[in-house]
Amino acid sequence: MTAGTPILTAAQMRDAEQALFDAGVDDYGLMEKAGAAAAEIIWRAGGHRDTLLLCGPGNNGGDGFVIARLLRGRGVPVRVAALGTSGTVSSRRALAAWDGPVEDLATAAPATQLVDALFGTGLSRGLDPAVAARLCELTGAASRSYAIDLPSGVETDSGALLSAVPHFGVCIALGALKPAHLLYPAADYVARLVCADIGIPASDRVHRLMPPRLRAPGAADHKYARGLVAVVGGAMTGASLLAAQAAARSGAGMVRRLAADGLRHGADAIVTQDAGTVEALGCSLDDGRLASVLVGPGLGRDAVARARLDMVLGCGHRLVLDADALTLIGIEEIPDGAILTPHEGEFVRLFGDLPGSKIDRARAAAARSGAVIIYKGADSVIAAPDGRVAVASGASHWLSTAGTGDVLAGLVAGRLAVTGDAFAAAGEAVWLHGDAARRAGAAFIADDLLATLPAAIAARL
Repeated sequence: MTAGTPILTAAQMRDAEQALFDAGVDDYGLMEKAGAAAAEIIWRAGGHRDTLLLCGPGNNGGDGFVIARLLRGRGVPVRVAALGTSGTVSSRRALAAWDGPVEDLATAAPATQLVDALFGTGLSRGLDPAVAARLCELTGAASRSYAIDLPSGVETDSGALLSAVPHFGVCIALGALKPAHLLYPAADYVARLVCADIGIPASDRVHRLMPPRLRAPGAADHKYARGLVAVVGGAMTGASLLAAQAAARSGAGMVRRLAADGLRHGADAIVTQDAGTVEALGCSLDDGRLASVLVGPGLGRDAVARARLDMVLGCGHRLVLDADALTLIGIEEIPDGAILTPHEGEFVRLFGDLPGSKIDRARAAAARSGAVIIYKGADSVIAAPDGRVAVASGASHWLSTAGTGDVLAGLVAGRLAVTGDAFAAAGEAVWLHGDAARRAGAAFIADDLLATLPAAIAARL
């Protein structure tokens, strides 16, 4: 999986900045660099539109004073309104360099553009209600709005809203992304996210999910070389059919649906094998050419389903565990290297109420289980046992409809068969699933995603 923009917690961001300072980088020089990067973005987007900067008492406010000075230097009509007195050495230097009037936040008139530089990374409590209300009022009155680093009122590491937060047109992340840029609910309060490079050293162990680079089949490839997928059916035929059809459109070479009902539905290219008994299922799984096996969609939760799951867990192939399989299984039963695809309820049932952000919880679950975790939701966190994490955000909310999880599970199994790499397969599948939904438009059903998957894949070759 190609690593995307690094994601740093508040503490990691402080440590990264301190490493620069220890190496001789000037604190105020870094503030000037951050302000210049943000000012350039605002200038390119807003031109000469009149602008109101809201500056807080810390370094985020200092960034705001730098932005105000640089925009004014380009001829932008700029006003500054401050909350409190600049309280850090660098912010005081930035205020002195502004050398212009500073209005009171409580009485400042609105402007065409609003820049929120009140509080950035590291906020631990909500804004005073009057301040939060004023921020919402001024932002709502502007036709364009920008948040510097993070919208004021957002908790950096979890994406929680600590107080009322307005919706912003653009958020300018400084140096690196923060978890709140991609985790909900905070991610829903920014229409566009831009990361400004200011020279912050950052590991990409936790990063934003990037579009994958996929490989087209070569001249020597055949259906087994491209990957043979088995989808284990159960009590609900439709779920395994959706999953099998998604796997068949994932880039894998062949899909077998090991049916519990013996019915032959779906695309003719999908081989349906009658595996209604546990013994028959075992025979079907006894094929060394299988590159991945998916179990869970439509499996059921009774004793028969449990027996079928046991047979899969012991088959020795690469596994994807989804839906009912996640309800039936215990942590100690999860084979190393498997891929799990829990939504919130399944995650809590399997791993308990773990502390920390969604990223922290996914990472802990992966380390504990030895599996790659796709912690699904409006934000999906993909975590590997070795600590790598990719975060996907911004997928269509129309995905909140029946069967889309089955499509994702089939995609995961297909990409696992193609790549043999659980973490890469999980990331590719999540991306393709989101892109297929984007292409499907509005009010689609899960079946509609099947038609848009080939175009999503073609765009990444």
